[in-house]
Amino acid sequence: MGLLSGKRALIFGVANDRSIAWGIAKAFHSEGAELGFNFLGEALEKRVRPLAESVNAKLILPCDVSKDDQIDAFYKEVAKIWGKFDILVHCVAFANKDELSGAFSNTSRSGFHLALDISAYSLIAITRPAVPLLNEGGSVLTLTYYGSEKVIPNYNVMGVAKAALECSVRYLANDLGTKGIRVNAISAGPIKTLAASGVGGFKTMLKTAGEMTPLRRNVTQDEVGTTATYLSSSWASGVTGEVLYVDAGANIIGMSFDEKKEEGTPAAG
Repeated sequence: MGLLSGKRALIFGVANDRSIAWGIAKAFHSEGAELGFNFLGEALEKRVRPLAESVNAKLILPCDVSKDDQIDAFYKEVAKIWGKFDILVHCVAFANKDELSGAFSNTSRSGFHLALDISAYSLIAITRPAVPLLNEGGSVLTLTYYGSEKVIPNYNVMGVAKAALECSVRYLANDLGTKGIRVNAISAGPIKTLAASGVGGFKTMLKTAGEMTPLRRNVTQDEVGTTATYLSSSWASGVTGEVLYVDAGANIIGMSFDEKKEEGTPAAG
């Protein structure tokens, strides 16, 4: 018996096999969960459907999270196919590429709206209609990043969007707690994904992050997946409204430098 045996999980945001969402899907599948997926447009369907079918998913439906009518249609099909389910995973974020480099003060009004709508509001948009379909003890999970708390070069408007997302987690957790539904977020360290590649200087960010963490490495999608499994299982039944870091300890570091370079330097004074 797996940790998620008998559970059904909807996963929004798989783009390809390097997606963090796919790492979560693999972990859920290995622990016995039945999975359902959305896709955005024909191009992504060609990538998502084979992955979904590889884990025996029967529920593979179109849904643009920025369109309320598509969200409504999606959940009508979920209700027909599954009835109730147990886990909702939100791995959706987007900002225009030109908003993810240079000065944050150059963020456009339209770019700000777009990033906040797709990266933060979409969690609310897909959770609200899911609530009547979620079983008692259900779990809602989203993905965030440390750029919500500290300045990360070029992360810009996405940092603001992730801050809004994390605050939404807390308010949703309070709303849904009386229904026995938990809401949490995982703050993952940088991982080479399709979405991350849009951030200016991402290769340098990945290298720097790996050098400064206590574990002296970056995390993998599989490590995020196993943590997501814990948070979505009965083992985390008392955990809600939390942001759990899976970043090799990067969030605890205030400064990092090579002490060896200081050897031989005379003391001041």
